[in-house]
Amino acid sequence: MVEKTFTITSEAGLHARPATALVNAVNSFTADVNLEANGRTVNLKSIMGVMSLGISKGTQVKISASGSDEEAALEAVERAITTEGLGE
Repeated sequence: MVEKTFTITSEAGLHARPATALVNAVNSFTADVNLEANGRTVNLKSIMGVMSLGISKGTQVKISASGSDEEAALEAVERAITTEGLGE
């Protein structure tokens, strides 16, 4: 398992458009990819799960991936976060 923590810096937080970009970034991987924030963990492949967290600016999120392509999945999430200007 690999994991990385990010801080959401976008003024709008993790709203629908960037949440969709994150979900799309990991859907092609076989690894299980989870997002943890505010004491809850959801499947990052589920837009409804991600949106249910209500992630706002300043929130720390931990992305974890487990499976045969876990490294590539985590790299895809990191690229999406950077491209969407979501965090650091």
